[in-house]
Amino acid sequence: MENLTMIIDFYEFTMGQTYFDKGEINKVAYFDVFFRKNPFNGGYAISGGLDSIINYIQNFKLTKEDIAYLKSTNCFSDEYLEYLHNLRFNGDIYAVPDGTVVFPNEPIITVKAPIIEAQLIETALLLYFNSNTLYTTASKRIVNAADGKKVMEFGARRARGDISSLEAAKCAFISGCIGTSNTLAAMKYQIPALGTMAHSLVSDSNNEYQAFLNFAKSNPNNCMFLVDTYDTLRSGIPNAIKVANEYLKPNNLEFKGIRIDSGDLAYLSKEARKMLDEAGYFDAKICLSNGLDEKKIKNLIEEKACFDSIGVGDNIAAANDIIGGVYKLCAIEENGIIIPKIKISDSKIKTTNPHYKKVYRFYDKDTGFALGDVIVIYDEEIPEDTYTLINPIDEFRQKALKNYYVRELQLPIFINGNLVYKVPSIYESQKYCEKEFATMYPEIKRMNNPHIYYVDLSKRLLNLKQSLIEEAVRKRKR
Repeated sequence: MENLTMIIDFYEFTMGQTYFDKGEINKVAYFDVFFRKNPFNGGYAISGGLDSIINYIQNFKLTKEDIAYLKSTNCFSDEYLEYLHNLRFNGDIYAVPDGTVVFPNEPIITVKAPIIEAQLIETALLLYFNSNTLYTTASKRIVNAADGKKVMEFGARRARGDISSLEAAKCAFISGCIGTSNTLAAMKYQIPALGTMAHSLVSDSNNEYQAFLNFAKSNPNNCMFLVDTYDTLRSGIPNAIKVANEYLKPNNLEFKGIRIDSGDLAYLSKEARKMLDEAGYFDAKICLSNGLDEKKIKNLIEEKACFDSIGVGDNIAAANDIIGGVYKLCAIEENGIIIPKIKISDSKIKTTNPHYKKVYRFYDKDTGFALGDVIVIYDEEIPEDTYTLINPIDEFRQKALKNYYVRELQLPIFINGNLVYKVPSIYESQKYCEKEFATMYPEIKRMNNPHIYYVDLSKRLLNLKQSLIEEAVRKRKR
């Protein structure tokens, strides 16, 4: 396997040289990975990429070839390059599991490590978090819109590269898709490989009936026919039924169904259902595809389209949005004391939350629904009886909670460079994601104008943030 350690922005190496020259190789720093805005104008995101991050950290090693390249740039001292050649990750990482419902500004991943190590892993952490979280979120929104109908991931040819095609398939399955058309992904992750046929098989044959018959003979256990090459209602479906009558049924083979990939899908699917039922094929399934996204799927359901499954490609593997996750220093450690750090910006949303932090989620004891999240300083405890959530943007907006239970969202992943987290199977992650998603109120999950989920700062953290901002303002005026 190709060593990917050098997925590091060059400026991380040049900053590392500075830390090295200052004698700060053992200086401990704390960084948070978070994002500032939900993708797709939605009410939530679904975390992803932790498995890839774990793999990267476990295999972190700069080879002789890597060091030779860095030396060729004439930017680094021999002593620093020797340090890099022997470097392994020895820090701590805390993160939410893949499939967790997450929201803007809360720490998804927290790194505590010697500052050079923490800086060098930044690029890879953001790469895997941003890409995978986009795929999981896009997939979950589509699965949610499908309202129980099966969703297949068909996006390999639309993905932004080979690795992206694999990760999109993986994330789609975690978010609730039933399988993928990507055979390598199916093999790698041990998930169902799915597919029917393409129009080329039909147009290559002398006629549509012969194409379906040939396919049935070669694929007797996978007879799902693509019926829209010429004319869905007057040719495709009649020919599919004819093959079912003349070949499948006499040979005790199952007519799995049809796929429609163009035209008015709502109208065609309803007419197709009538034709299949009239022919006695009540169990034959209807699959729809063709650039489907969550809005089109919702429209199909509202128009009472008749379908059992959908194939989605572009809008998962090539989802048109960004997560925008960032990696920001929030504290350093000196003589065993954690000193909070803050980045201040003229844009309020870009002013970071300081200090080493934890995130807790409140749940209603009676319904199990999530009530809100609170970000606290690492040593704060949550009372068991009552708690008031305070909006960090508008302190006068508060929400008193009772009859709740809480859980800490982040789990320890690496401690002192050692993996302490039991990486779940992809099937376990899928079940976890489904369970997590079920705790969100429908208003959070709706497509248009979703309710804003409470993510607040503890009073202590809010006061610290305000004091650091005021201190920075005073320094500017000196």
